[in-house]
Amino acid sequence: MKHVLNLRILLALTLSLALFSCNKSSSSKNNSRATGWTINDREGGFQYNTSFKEQETAPGLVFIEGGTFTMGKVQDDVMHDWNNAPNQQHVQSFYMDETEVTNMMYLEYLDWIKRVYPPDDPNFKLIYEGALPDTLVWRNRLGYSEMMTENYLRHPGYGEYPVVGVSWIQAVEFANWRTDRVNEMYLQDAGYLKRDSHLTDASADSNFNTDTYINAPTQTFGGNEEVLRGGNLKPMTDAEGNEINVYASRETGVISPKYRLPSEAEWEYAALGMSELRSYNVYRGRKKYPWTGAYTRSGKRKSRGDQLANFKQGKGDYGGIAGWSDDGADITAKVMSYAPNDYGLYDMAGNVAEWVADVYRPIVDDEFNDFNYYRGNVYTKNAIGEDGTVKIVTPDEIVYDTLSNGKIVARNLPGEILQVPVDDNETYLRTNFDTSDNRNFRDGDVRSSRYYQDNFDESEEGEDVSSTRKMYNSPMHHIERDSAGALIKEYDKSNARTSLINDNVRVYKGGSWKDRDYWLDPAQRRYFPQDMATDYIGFRCAMSRVGSKSKMKNKTKN
Repeated sequence: MKHVLNLRILLALTLSLALFSCNKSSSSKNNSRATGWTINDREGGFQYNTSFKEQETAPGLVFIEGGTFTMGKVQDDVMHDWNNAPNQQHVQSFYMDETEVTNMMYLEYLDWIKRVYPPDDPNFKLIYEGALPDTLVWRNRLGYSEMMTENYLRHPGYGEYPVVGVSWIQAVEFANWRTDRVNEMYLQDAGYLKRDSHLTDASADSNFNTDTYINAPTQTFGGNEEVLRGGNLKPMTDAEGNEINVYASRETGVISPKYRLPSEAEWEYAALGMSELRSYNVYRGRKKYPWTGAYTRSGKRKSRGDQLANFKQGKGDYGGIAGWSDDGADITAKVMSYAPNDYGLYDMAGNVAEWVADVYRPIVDDEFNDFNYYRGNVYTKNAIGEDGTVKIVTPDEIVYDTLSNGKIVARNLPGEILQVPVDDNETYLRTNFDTSDNRNFRDGDVRSSRYYQDNFDESEEGEDVSSTRKMYNSPMHHIERDSAGALIKEYDKSNARTSLINDNVRVYKGGSWKDRDYWLDPAQRRYFPQDMATDYIGFRCAMSRVGSKSKMKNKTKN
């Protein structure tokens, strides 16, 4: 009996200690280490998601763990571009689309625009037209391609093929739209927004924008409280009876970072898939393609001889001999038609080349920066109205831009926060940046380089005399509309132009169905005007990683 009693007492003490330990652990988690006050107190005070574990992988993306790599060429520079000299870079962990954006994905975007901004309304007609891909890119003076012109974008037979005919500007707008739709879904799932409000309540006057929701949530959906308060989330009340946690903030962890185009460094790093060459803390060599080896054909027994990507094998050879095709495609191919690289990414060589975020320059300036390298920063801030609140764009305040090719696109959409360049309130006495537009930083400006224009006559009346113009002397075409809406086109006919480089040309990476295997090397880089499109350039989206660099919590050193 005595032994049984002692065992019961010992068990009771053990349970008490365990409960005390759990309570202490739970209590300490919700107590501030700065003040000792309770976090997430039902009576009010500081509210924060203390249970957040890890960023959720957003739709369509795969995780890419960041690291250090050698960015630049690995093949002979037969083009003599001298624009991809090897340099060491480090990229942070990020996410990237598993495949290129497909026709079906882009049609979903067009469908949303048509529903929210009906093109039969004269005020919104140009919004839809500005988002449409240019299907005429398929035409060829000496070739028949009308079938692709009429069917490639919309026919279900091409639904899972990469979208083309999309300019860099249109790709960026798609990424912005995708950010809003995914966060709208997350907020509905978390109970902050009315379920299915994206179908029943979205209009030009009432729709969701991520930045607006974060900065002025009561003005999202046009201030429609039925949507903003129509979720199944039951707000808490503080000691005075005021509701708290009505709207999600960044502190909740519900709102995802933005979809965007990958930087050139991110794209090249992801395409290489260097993990298979790793030996402890060094790479055993360099890679010519996203797959292992120096050849474009498979050496595996099951698929021996098959091409590993969709590209042009030689003159007049876009797909191979009928009946047994080398690569299974003559134009683009259905996404996931070829094996992925080590990161699980498909078509990082061939199929279509892809837009990246960077403004093109012949040199990657690793002397100034070797961390998350990106050229193209233009810093803006939220416009503030006379009442001291952020200025939301209304349907009557849409600003349109006429591009160099005459196409008109909307610069902003109703429901977004109006953006203006940062000024000296943000740049005064800063050491990391001192201007809003940094596209030509250390590239022809007074602080870094001798002016290149010494060889040219830059005295033409009315000509732009920016540092970029003086450095590269590219053509300046002028386009505007008269009072009747007709386009007035003035081509630059100067014979002194020596370059096509300016602040509006963007890098595109990877080979395409139209390219020889030389361009399949992830290090190769080319450029194209950001407001123009082709039948061989598509894109995929990326997203920054928040929190830990790795998803492996207890990763061993070796």
